[in-house]
Amino acid sequence: MAIKNVVGRSRRRRAKAVLRVGVLGKIRAYFFAGILVLTPVAVTIALALWFIEFVDSQIVPLIPHHWNPNTYIQDYFGISLSVPGVGVVVLAIVITLVGALTAGFLGRFIVRTGERIVNRMPVVRSIYSASKQILETVFRDQSEAFREAVLVEYPRRDAWTIGFITGQTTGEVQERTPDEVVNVYVPTTPNPTSGFLLYVPVKDVMPLDMSVEDAVKMVISVGMVTPPYNPTTATRKKSLATLESEAELPEVDKSSETSSED
Repeated sequence: MAIKNVVGRSRRRRAKAVLRVGVLGKIRAYFFAGILVLTPVAVTIALALWFIEFVDSQIVPLIPHHWNPNTYIQDYFGISLSVPGVGVVVLAIVITLVGALTAGFLGRFIVRTGERIVNRMPVVRSIYSASKQILETVFRDQSEAFREAVLVEYPRRDAWTIGFITGQTTGEVQERTPDEVVNVYVPTTPNPTSGFLLYVPVKDVMPLDMSVEDAVKMVISVGMVTPPYNPTTATRKKSLATLESEAELPEVDKSSETSSED
């Protein structure tokens, strides 16, 4: 009887221990699930608030006192309150008005006059022309910059990295290279704003089915976030070299085909 009691107590202790471990495991799983859900939201809110506060700190002091909505809040309600986002709204309005002004004859004349003045300044003209060219290339309607994610062998053979095609290579670089090359931007991780510009032969570029957004996520997460891929349903893209060779194939003369059949 005593032996049965000892065995029963030991079984109950083991059951309680298993139950305790199971409950703690569930709590830990719920905790990490909450982190996965709340962390992206918290980072997004923090970045948005930082951007709004930065723009407000630069723009709101420039608003005249009688146009500042914070002034009317203080006068009518008697509280000193800074409405967040006022600087962002004012900046958006100013940018829109400037764009509308430059669309007219007077605005284009002012812009051309300003560019002539800037082009006479030794250092400023280089910065202005480079930034203007980059922005015009990125915001052009038919721009191919960062439209496609690719794989290239870098920094050596059989070592692959993700890159983004920024355009077709032209000018002296293309003339001095034996093969037809494209501009490929290879970002660093986890900061994709810095990286390397490579001129890669078209035949060595391997297009990816993933979108540019998924490729950027993969770079920022140092490979921990991998987009889903189903080889059976995915449309495998042909290499740029294959596409260009197919485009250059001569059309078959239908008259010659008819004569051969006769």
